[in-house]
Amino acid sequence: MLTKTLLITGGAAGIGLAVAQRFAREGWQIGLVDLDPQLLQQAADALGEACVGHWAVDVSDAPAMKGVVESFVEQTDGRLRVLFNSAGVLRTGAFAELTPATHQQLMAVNVNGVINACHAAYPYLKACPGARVINMSSASALYGVPTMASYSASKFAVSGLTEALDIEWAADDIRVTDIMPPFVRTNMLESQALKPPIVERMGVNLVAEDVAEAVWESLDSSAVHHPVGFSFRLLAGASKWTPVSINRALMKWLSRPEA
Repeated sequence: MLTKTLLITGGAAGIGLAVAQRFAREGWQIGLVDLDPQLLQQAADALGEACVGHWAVDVSDAPAMKGVVESFVEQTDGRLRVLFNSAGVLRTGAFAELTPATHQQLMAVNVNGVINACHAAYPYLKACPGARVINMSSASALYGVPTMASYSASKFAVSGLTEALDIEWAADDIRVTDIMPPFVRTNMLESQALKPPIVERMGVNLVAEDVAEAVWESLDSSAVHHPVGFSFRLLAGASKWTPVSINRALMKWLSRPEA
């Protein structure tokens, strides 16, 4: 019988919490990592006995993440079956109008956070048959999105890391995959003062529970990338065969300023 242990970064709210709740219904032991201790406590209380631990740390802090993973496996007899990297930040706006510090923080959380968690978790994933890493990528990893330039870049990085590690870690029986949703109705998106034009034109048709279901279904999938939502699956499939110039023109049209 496969071990049912799951560590989630960004697990106190939004997609991370929805995934925790989905796996808890299936009897998994869950650890939560997030920056907000109050939200973490609320999430842990809601999960009840399914939550074996929660840690308020910054995922961009590599030593802190190493400590989190070590603490988690102390609660699970050394077993870590699935690592779900959901922690992320979003800042929208014209590239030149956002400060370098804002761009750097976004990359630190969205990219370095995934690297730190994967690096810390590797020895325990390797020791657990059928282990998986599931990373939160995005539809914006398909083609760079104006006014979301650094966010798109971070998700391209996550996508590339996913592809490389899935090959590199195959010998250790570790699958590495990612989830690619378009816009999801979460506080992270709703809190943005400036909504990119593409958000208004494409709409926000997913909720966190839709993504959580995609994460759950991905456990039985052989694919590396998992686009979420019927429309985006069609778009992602078509983009493999359309010229780059067409994809660029489509993004330019979707991102044109409001009249």
